[in-house]
Amino acid sequence: MTIPGPVESVEPVVRTAVGAVRGRAEDGLTVFRGIPFAEPPVGEGRFAAPRPARAWDGIRDAYAFGPPPPQDLGIAGPAGALPQGDDWLTVNVWTPEPDPAARRPVMVWIHGGAYKLGHSGSPGYDARRIAADGDLVVVTLNYRLGMEGFAHIEGAPANRGLLDQVAALEWVRDNIAAFGGDPGRVTVFGESAGAGSVAALLAMPSAAGLFGRAVAQSVPGTFFSPELARDLGTALAAEAGLRPTVADLGALAPEQLVKAGQALAPKMPGRVDRWGQAAPTVTPYAPVVDGEVLPVMPWRALAAGAARDVDLVVGHNRDENRLFSMMAGKLGVIGEERARAALRLYAPGGEAAYRAAFPGASANDLYERVQTDWLFGMPSLHLAEAHLAGGGRAHVYQLTWPAPAADGALGACHALDVPLLFGTFGADIGLLFFDGAEPSPQALALSDRFRSSWTAFARTGDPGWPAYDTERRLVQVLDAEPVVAPYPGETSRRLWEGHEFTPLPLVGRGA
Repeated sequence: MTIPGPVESVEPVVRTAVGAVRGRAEDGLTVFRGIPFAEPPVGEGRFAAPRPARAWDGIRDAYAFGPPPPQDLGIAGPAGALPQGDDWLTVNVWTPEPDPAARRPVMVWIHGGAYKLGHSGSPGYDARRIAADGDLVVVTLNYRLGMEGFAHIEGAPANRGLLDQVAALEWVRDNIAAFGGDPGRVTVFGESAGAGSVAALLAMPSAAGLFGRAVAQSVPGTFFSPELARDLGTALAAEAGLRPTVADLGALAPEQLVKAGQALAPKMPGRVDRWGQAAPTVTPYAPVVDGEVLPVMPWRALAAGAARDVDLVVGHNRDENRLFSMMAGKLGVIGEERARAALRLYAPGGEAAYRAAFPGASANDLYERVQTDWLFGMPSLHLAEAHLAGGGRAHVYQLTWPAPAADGALGACHALDVPLLFGTFGADIGLLFFDGAEPSPQALALSDRFRSSWTAFARTGDPGWPAYDTERRLVQVLDAEPVVAPYPGETSRRLWEGHEFTPLPLVGRGA
C-alpha cells in the first residue's frame, strides 16, 4: 500500500540493483525505510543463510520501517505500530543527497540487545542527527535474533544473524553509491551486542573488504564454544518439547521459539554447574566460534593481523553493570554473598585479587566492578590491544559522565552512549536515563561531542584524540569536560593483564 507523503515534499526515487525505491524528504535529508536486502528467511529459507532479495517491478515506496524480527520484549516494550510480517531483513538509509556523484562517507549501524531483541525502527536509532551533523550517509539494518539468528540448530549454519549483517554490508557495497554514499568509505558501528557483532565481523573472512573503519561501543566478551552452543540449543528446543533440528523447529511459528527462549532464560542462573560464566547472563544466545563462519575469537584474530587495515574506535562506559542491577531491582544493594559468588566466577585472579586491588570497597562496589570488567570493560580494552598487536590502529574512549536519572545512581551505565550518540533523549532507553526531561546543556554538549568524533572518524580515520598505545595508554575520557588522559581503569587493567578471552565453555554435563 502506498502511504501518501507530505504534500510539500519531493519524493526522490533511487534505483537499486533489484528495483527502484521512493524515499521522503525530511528535515533536509532524504530517508528511505524498509528496503529489503535479502529474502524473508521463512519457508525453505528458515534457519538458512540469507538469500539475495528478489527483483521487483515498478517503484517500491520506502516510507515505513520493515517489521522487526521475532524477539523478546525490551525496555521500550512491544513493537506497537510497526509493520507486521516476515520481511525482517531490511535496511534504512538517511542521506543528505541521493546523488551518485556525492560520494559521501557511509556509517552502518548494528543495534544491540543481547542478540535477542532490538530493531532498526526503534525511535532511539533515528539517525537523522548523525547524517545531518556529519554530512554523511547512515544505514541501519535488521538481523535475525534469538533462536532464528543465533541458536545452535542441527542442519543450519551457525551465526545466521552475523551472516545477515554481512548480507546487509554487501547490499551497501552494491547499492549505496546510488544514495550518495561512497562504498569505499564504509564505517560499521554498533553498541553492546552490536559491538560484539562488529568484533565478530572484524574476524570473519566473509566480511573482509566490506568496511574500512569500525566503532565498537561496549564490546561483550561473551562468545560461545560449539559445545556450549549445542547444549544451550538442545535446552532451548526442549522448552518447546522438540529436538534442536531444522525439521522440528521449522514447524513452529517464530513467536513460539521466542517463548522457548523466554522460558529458559530465568532457569539459567541455576545452571552455573553446567553453563559456567554464561549462566548468570540469562542470555542463551551469542556468536559461536564455530570454526567456519567465525573461525576464531575476535581478539585472537585481530592479534594475528586479520583486520590490521581497518581503523578502530573502541571503548566502554565506566559503570556498565549498573543498568542490569537496576533492572533486577538490586541497584546499590548487592550483599556479600552475591559479591563473593561473582568474584569467584569472573575474577581472573580469584576473589582475593580483586579484594586486594580495591581495599575498602563495599560488597556492592566489588560486584559492580567485576561484572563490568568481565562483560564489557576488559573485552573492549583488550580488543584495542589485540588490534595493536596485529599491526592495526585503535583509538580508545571511556564514558564517565553519569546519567541524570535516579539522582545519578546509574552512573555511566550500559547503553547511556546510545541516546548521547543519536541525540534521542526522549525515546526508548533515553527515557530511562533522562527521566523524560529536557536534556541539560551539558548533555547536549556531550551528545554533540559523540557525533562529531564518530563522524570525523568515519570521514578521516581520526576521532580527535591520539591513537592508543601500550606505553602512555591515552584514551578519550568523555565527561562534562572531556579530556585525554591515561586509561582511568588502570587497576582493573592490571588485574586482567595477560588474560585471554576464549569461547565460553560447557563446564558440566550433569542432568
